[in-house]
Amino acid sequence: MNDPKFSDAGLTGGIAIVTGGSRGIGRAIVEILAAAGMEVIFTYRDNAAAAAEVISANPGKTISAEKVDVRDSAACAAFVEKIVERTGQVDLLVNNAGVIRDNLLAMLEDDDVKAVLDTNVTGTFNMTRAVAPHMISKRRGKIVNISSVSGEKGGRGQTNYAASKGAINAFTKALAVELAPRNIRVNAVAPGVIETEMSRPVRELAGDQVQAKILLKRIGRPEDIAHAVWFLSSKYADYITGQILHVDGGFKMD
Repeated sequence: MNDPKFSDAGLTGGIAIVTGGSRGIGRAIVEILAAAGMEVIFTYRDNAAAAAEVISANPGKTISAEKVDVRDSAACAAFVEKIVERTGQVDLLVNNAGVIRDNLLAMLEDDDVKAVLDTNVTGTFNMTRAVAPHMISKRRGKIVNISSVSGEKGGRGQTNYAASKGAINAFTKALAVELAPRNIRVNAVAPGVIETEMSRPVRELAGDQVQAKILLKRIGRPEDIAHAVWFLSSKYADYITGQILHVDGGFKMD
């Protein structure tokens, strides 16, 4: 198909912020958006070497990184203001930063609960709250939150993580209602089991059992999620908002 209307997804020249973009799913999202012609600024919390590697591995692409702790609302606000001061806009926000601290409920420490909720939920609030006013002023923009299959299909030892992703699903739907009058779309992508460093303990502990629950009989790849984010960010998803797109290979619970 060589129809010219499909040659540009409407992303070229846009400004994108991706949180937690140095590894795994975040890195795949950064790379696909940059390949689509966007300027991508991604955040990382600790691993400067991994962030630098993303940039060096993508020569010719407009990618930059900044150390930002999404749990810090003032840091998020300062980061976004710096971008808007330079570029005048933010066209896309992808809230990807997240952590996992799996354990049985009775064995969870206070910090296991706090770290997951502060990063996965409060971090999403902080960055979105910093970006939304700029999108509202332009009356355009897209927000894509990274949720999880755990948000609706909770698993053993994941009460903290499942609660955080269930919150992201609710946040996505409520914000879509709030921002629709301003022409801003808000959606989420809910990955299943994806081959990343973060999911390695789960895959190593119960790899065969997990794969048996996936209809497509394979673990997902970061690019599977990145393609879904690209679609929701593109002009082809202009009539979609308030949705949770499950990209999980047909994951099912017993």
